[in-house]
Amino acid sequence: MRLSISILKYLDKTLGQMLCRFFPQPALSSTNQPSDTILIIRPGGIGDAVLLAPTIGALKKKFPQAKITVLAEKRNAGVFSLIPDVDRILRYDVLGEFLVALRLKPDVSIDTEQYHRLSAVVARLIGATTLIGYGTNERARLFHHAVPYSHDDYEADSFFRLLAPLGITPPTSIDTPFLSVPAAAHILATQLLAPLSDRPFIALFPGASIPERRWGAERFRQVAVRLAEQGYNIVVIGGKDDAATGAAIINSVVTLNLAGQTSLAETAALIERAALLISGDSGVLHLGVGLGTPTVSLFGPGIAKKWAPRGPNHRVLNHNLPCSPCTKFGYTQKCQRNAECMKKITSDEIFRAAMMLLPR
Repeated sequence: MRLSISILKYLDKTLGQMLCRFFPQPALSSTNQPSDTILIIRPGGIGDAVLLAPTIGALKKKFPQAKITVLAEKRNAGVFSLIPDVDRILRYDVLGEFLVALRLKPDVSIDTEQYHRLSAVVARLIGATTLIGYGTNERARLFHHAVPYSHDDYEADSFFRLLAPLGITPPTSIDTPFLSVPAAAHILATQLLAPLSDRPFIALFPGASIPERRWGAERFRQVAVRLAEQGYNIVVIGGKDDAATGAAIINSVVTLNLAGQTSLAETAALIERAALLISGDSGVLHLGVGLGTPTVSLFGPGIAKKWAPRGPNHRVLNHNLPCSPCTKFGYTQKCQRNAECMKKITSDEIFRAAMMLLPR
């Protein structure tokens, strides 16, 4: 059974604080030695994992001989199968795999968690010649190199800052695509899309991790109808929780509802073939960015400066209400204004943004 966010936050604040103070602060290490084994710790959701991919690529370029292991969790581990530079994936919420991680003793360990303390404790337990992580609270004392973190930076840029102690400078821009879809996922995507007979389609993702980020099935349906009138097929993607919403969206539209029918890699294969992805602030949105697919995204509670896609192939809709963004370190308080920031986004805005990006 998965613990609630409130319980996890309580455990992190109490047990995490205590454990951070238990360990002595490590002496500063040299980072000039060759790194043959690198461990990257990445708990959390899909979006962070996707935007970590360019950083992993930079590590592999600097240390081509290194074996890179990622310690993730069940809900985001699938992302790392889309990153060819990852040699091994372990999950800390699978006991057997966590025990394997404890015995790794890598040359370099990089904890990419932004705030919570327990991942820093795990990094220290595993041990490494060089320990790197964000110094956002008590967790700073567990690393050889505690790196600053800012909510004003694009998340992919923040991850690159973790590589500074290894002598790696961030690129001026991030090339896409930086994700790679496995061949097996491509095969299934071809089968699922067969009814469209290779006609262009737009992918819609109506889901979100929290209610405040949901835009609503009826609004998505209105957009789908208008885009269908322009000759585009619509494919709804998402998990099992999105299947019913998908059914409501495709009502009266010639399209496919594939929500709940694909794995993460297979969803990525669908997105890669789409002419456009329309999504709220979500991990699926970042999959589109990593695959080089144009996107239209809906922002409100989330920090657009940190999470919104960048570049000419992306349109971000955000009304910037005084109360938004209201999410910090992955936590959003229950909205007292009925998610007004999302409701102000209209179907007309999305349609116009989509038509600006779609090929005629």
